[in-house]
Amino acid sequence: MKKTNIYVLGLFLAAKFIPMSAIAQGDPVPYALSIRADDLKKHLTFIASDSLKGRNTGSPEQKVAANYIADSFKKSGIAPVNGSYFQKVDLVNRAWSNVFISSKGKKYEYLGEMMANALAPVAANSKFPVVFAGFGVQQGGYTDFDKLNAKGKYVLAFEGEAKDAAGLYVLSGSKDPSVFGKGDGWKEKLKRAQAAGAKGLILIADRDTKAFGNQVRQRQVMMKRFGNERMAFADAASAANEAPVLLISSEAAAEILGTTEAELLAYKASLGTAKKSVASKFKAAPIEVTIERTEKPVDTYNVVGYLEGTDKKEELVVLTAHYDHIGVSADGQINNGANDDGSGTVTVMELAEAFGKAAAEGKRPRRSILFMMVTGEEKGLLGSEWYANHPLFPLKNTVVDLNTDMTGRYDDEHKGKPDYIYEIGSDKLSSQLREVLVEQNKKHVGLELDFRFNDPNDPNRFYYRSDHYNFAKHGIPVAFFFNGVHDDYHMPGDEVDKIEFDQIQKVGRLVFYMAWEIANREQRLVVDSNKP
Repeated sequence: MKKTNIYVLGLFLAAKFIPMSAIAQGDPVPYALSIRADDLKKHLTFIASDSLKGRNTGSPEQKVAANYIADSFKKSGIAPVNGSYFQKVDLVNRAWSNVFISSKGKKYEYLGEMMANALAPVAANSKFPVVFAGFGVQQGGYTDFDKLNAKGKYVLAFEGEAKDAAGLYVLSGSKDPSVFGKGDGWKEKLKRAQAAGAKGLILIADRDTKAFGNQVRQRQVMMKRFGNERMAFADAASAANEAPVLLISSEAAAEILGTTEAELLAYKASLGTAKKSVASKFKAAPIEVTIERTEKPVDTYNVVGYLEGTDKKEELVVLTAHYDHIGVSADGQINNGANDDGSGTVTVMELAEAFGKAAAEGKRPRRSILFMMVTGEEKGLLGSEWYANHPLFPLKNTVVDLNTDMTGRYDDEHKGKPDYIYEIGSDKLSSQLREVLVEQNKKHVGLELDFRFNDPNDPNRFYYRSDHYNFAKHGIPVAFFFNGVHDDYHMPGDEVDKIEFDQIQKVGRLVFYMAWEIANREQRLVVDSNKP
């Protein structure tokens, strides 16, 4: 055998035993280093400029941002999906235009004399009888719906649940409320009321009239700032169990019940003393209800770019951020959202450029990568939910979502102590994802990884408040990168001149190294955890 043939055979045999991942990967460092603070700043200076007016979902200015992102994907060599960089998200804007109840000739206006936990359309001046149900509880000694004829009527009940003389909740016997006394306890009461045939629920606020008035005024301020409109999916049919849940003061309730506020509150106290339901002498007057809703379509899109992989191209790594923000306040102030989530938006743009550069130099990843800027996050994670319900690629083939939302500022605890990031979710579905995070951070970046908000008892519930969660709901491992809340959160002060671009650069590089590893490893991430 000739010497040259032996040499070629040796190369062939050596290659046979070199893992495909090693061939596909190469060295990620040069591409990670292409994610630079000055490029991030260049993009963010446009994305968070006054000219884009805060990128409110469905606004013309948000569409300008979408085109800018798509153009960046194209320049980076990132392909469209099915011929387009845009996935239409079919939303409508709904607003409550005329909401009130009236009784005995007196009118109680929405955000005037009442508030709402839930609204549902009711034809103008619809008439309903009202029945009083104490606390509206059906548990233990409280049998408020026994023998209560609520069919076709509105149920009037106290908010919360009974406490004894020591201030303990009667149902639990402790300082901890039952399901009826928690923040969403009204949902439990509504279930009982609807099971009895009720058409709606009116709750008597668990605070005095002055405190209730203050709460209404706070809601008025919020409404003035953020408006009355709410977005929803156009194809979402009204829930069969949709019903209004209104909140009124004890003074207003006493008027409807034909008694005094003092007598009503005395009766409420007696329910705590008796530790059971007690018949009342009150007779509720009928009410008229008007709840009118307007609806108009919203023109908005997720922006998507696709880099096809090599031998494992059917599997998908997803990199997300949201490019919408809250727009212009009613008082005319622009909320530019430089950190929320301009920082994540420009990070994903730079990630696309880095992977595009690697692919152009022959280092295409084994798994495919979807770069996605979602819309409607500020309206309730709507863009990512739409994608999860209308995926461009099968969810069963989606390996991971790495989500970046607010990484360009420091919270109060880390002022003067940069080089940190909060990470949420990486251990909840896959034991391997957290390992990848820690390994790549230790090897390449060296940030302090703070997992405190990963605690299922975290009152902020950040895990449920950004777009990764709509992937996690489908059993897809996720990691969420976040710098914490600052004083300018959802305020006009969230501006480019306050952004720490070196911080975004470090987080962006960490996400790149993680994505590179996950996209090129031999086995996809296992899904072997089910943590809350």
